[in-house]
Amino acid sequence: MCTYETEHVPISGSGKGPSGWFSLSAATVYFDHPVHAPAEHTLNVDFLNPEQGPSARVAVELDPASALALARAILAAVETAEAFTGTAAHQGPRGLSGEAQVSLSGA
Repeated sequence: MCTYETEHVPISGSGKGPSGWFSLSAATVYFDHPVHAPAEHTLNVDFLNPEQGPSARVAVELDPASALALARAILAAVETAEAFTGTAAHQGPRGLSGEAQVSLSGA
């Protein structure tokens, strides 16, 4: 089942590709047929920097259960960091405020 729904997210970070580390400025998230993963459908995430061309891209294909587990782990790590530092870790240098409401209830 391909949803053809694609989420584009501005991000700030780094990724490692064949030529080494590069800055990341965007992520694309979509549910579709994978290119390499042994599954009929996967949640696909492309981390990229369009200004640096096609080689500045890291692609990830996850089965749905792995995608949910990873999303939960990311949220837990951010919440722990916020509690530990006493700051809002979700407010990064690019003004990312985490305003999107995310529901990770079991499917």
